[in-house]
Amino acid sequence: MLPTPPPTPDGDDARAPGSTASSGAPADRPPQVECRGLTKRLPSGARTLTVLDGVDLSIRAGELVAVLGPSGSGKSTLLGLLAGLDRPTTGTVRIDGRPIEGLGEDELALLRRRRIGFVFQSFQLLGNLTARENVLVPLELIGFEEARARADEVLAEVGLAERGHHYPSQLSGGEQQRVALARAFAPRPELLLADEPTGNLDPATGNRVLELLLGMRERHGTTLVLVTHDPEIAARAERQVHLFGGRLERDTGAAPAAAASRGA
Repeated sequence: MLPTPPPTPDGDDARAPGSTASSGAPADRPPQVECRGLTKRLPSGARTLTVLDGVDLSIRAGELVAVLGPSGSGKSTLLGLLAGLDRPTTGTVRIDGRPIEGLGEDELALLRRRRIGFVFQSFQLLGNLTARENVLVPLELIGFEEARARADEVLAEVGLAERGHHYPSQLSGGEQQRVALARAFAPRPELLLADEPTGNLDPATGNRVLELLLGMRERHGTTLVLVTHDPEIAARAERQVHLFGGRLERDTGAAPAAAASRGA
């Protein structure tokens, strides 16, 4: 089972605010996330649909990676496989050098709760809970000490300190996505996966949410993998990974170690 360090209750994170985890990482440290030969096939009537086809990708701690490609290119499937939400047909996914395919569902759930945050295009808030309660859910699942104080802290960070008692139906789309950001960052995940986080928002609101997301990622030193159709958003990333037809066609800005790994 992958190690799952306990949450930090008092805000003293192991990574200094404003720094990225990669800046001081040892050169011989394995990639934080790595997939090799990752393939996903699904039955489609009388034929088999290949959603991902032999993808090799390495992401080091602290990187900001944008994943681009047309609809149906496998972007969301890739995120799901990286998080263990789905299992590959062939290939492997490693977190900090350890494969996750052999983990049971309970172990995968614990891995996600402790170490991986999610931001979805459609917010995915629980409608019967207030904004504050939505942020509390992942904290309470891992037994985070001072969970209520932490929830209030991240709601303030996204500018919703006075809106925590409102239900999702009482919030605008931009406010709902800001609650989703607070929920994702609350447990201090090492890795954040964001699937079109501004896709359901108008351009002005989407830009504000994006600035919040990138600012929080920088302050928390979080590795961020961001799926987007927008080349302007992708340009903010250190790397752009391009998928087409389920294949990794181009990886712009990959670290030398990652490039060497793919060529091995």
